[in-house]
Amino acid sequence: MKKGEILEGTVERVEFPNKGIVISAGGECVVKNVLPGQKISFMVKKVRKGKAEGRLLEILEKSPAETGNPCPHFGVCGGCTYLSLLYEEQLCIKEMQVKKLLDAALEKQGKEYIFEGIKASPRPYGYRNKMEFSFGDEVKDGPLALGMHKRGSFYDIVTVEGCQIVDEDYRKILGCARKYFADRNVSFFHRLRHEGYLRHLLVRKGAKTGEILIALVTTTQEDHSHKLEGFRDELLNLELEGRIVGILHTENDSNADVVKNDRTTVLYGQDFFYEELLGLKFRISEFSFFQTNTYGAEVLYRTVREYIGALSEAGEKDKVVYDLYSGTGTIAQMMADVAKKVIGVEIVEEAVEAARKNAALNGLDNCEFIAGDVLKVLDEIEEKPDFIILDPPRDGVHPKALKKIIDYGVDRLLYISCKPTSLARDLEVFLENGYEVTRGVAVDQFAWTANIETVVLLSQLKPDDYIDVELDLCELDVTASEKAATY
Repeated sequence: MKKGEILEGTVERVEFPNKGIVISAGGECVVKNVLPGQKISFMVKKVRKGKAEGRLLEILEKSPAETGNPCPHFGVCGGCTYLSLLYEEQLCIKEMQVKKLLDAALEKQGKEYIFEGIKASPRPYGYRNKMEFSFGDEVKDGPLALGMHKRGSFYDIVTVEGCQIVDEDYRKILGCARKYFADRNVSFFHRLRHEGYLRHLLVRKGAKTGEILIALVTTTQEDHSHKLEGFRDELLNLELEGRIVGILHTENDSNADVVKNDRTTVLYGQDFFYEELLGLKFRISEFSFFQTNTYGAEVLYRTVREYIGALSEAGEKDKVVYDLYSGTGTIAQMMADVAKKVIGVEIVEEAVEAARKNAALNGLDNCEFIAGDVLKVLDEIEEKPDFIILDPPRDGVHPKALKKIIDYGVDRLLYISCKPTSLARDLEVFLENGYEVTRGVAVDQFAWTANIETVVLLSQLKPDDYIDVELDLCELDVTASEKAATY
């Protein structure tokens, strides 16, 4: 293959997160945003060390597994990857992706582990409890758009009034906001010139409570304060299934295209809402971390409870549990009734404060939450853990923090990952330091997207395990130096 060459080929498989492996007359090439079985044309972008990467030009033939899609924006909006497949087919793809990554990472383990496949989201459609919509235009100098980034574009925005991963309330709120500001010719923040007013519309809704929190994010470059009361009233007049409990105006003058908070004003109600999860109640603010799929989160946390069930089955409540990267303390509170004490560590101070409030709200007095970087905080905690739960961000655990975690020498650890490639990398380090994976499962928290949650249980190798290795080596009659190298 040569750079710039245009070829045709068939997608053999898709590897995590969305890397299509395309077989063509010129060889094998990686092309993103394709589906197994599709025939496509693509342009070769680069060839390095015998590996080629290409850019999708056109889908020539659909995959036999595609059954149409229920969303008018699919293929244009960059949000969903697998929406044209049956849900069961999407689950199979994700299950194979996770299994392949785990198998490769655990190849040196020497022992089989139990892989329990993938657990489906109870609600594959309308499951999102949080959406960050962006203001912009779909084409240069076009009418005001409000929605998601166009696939492959940093600047173009697609108005997604037919989005299927949110419920009807989200679609009504989006449509209301876009029309209100379009009718009044209010400018949007241009991501190239860094000029304009409207930036994002953040909508959060409790799937169990029906409470809705809305935040309009703008710059301070223009003064449209007189229009905000009208916007508030338009929202409150909508006929919704849920109930609006708060409308906020958040100012953000950062050049970065992220939802940030320089200052927030409450236009209506309060700056938080409540959600329920497995019998516990959580107070969630504008920027609080909370799983974006409430019903899927219940599947995930039931799995966590099952994996660490030995703590409660043995009737032991004298264990100290570390919940590292604890967010708003959801997992910590799930563990509270089977542990002597749960210590959560989270770098986002607002999340820690929310965790403390939520623990008090649920009457839990054996949860402690510490604000700070896991790498540094581990040196300051006096109580040593009996069990460790890891739920790091997408990039996984910092290598230096990973070493400190391993040095505790706990019998078992539970690792929850939203990026299986990061998980696979960290698992190799655990294996090199005397741990083995005993169980693993994928949980579909993000239906139709390329993302997937994975849970694995690790156990520390016991002396008997090393004795078995010793016997095997003796039978092979190897030298002492070779034995040492093996260990």
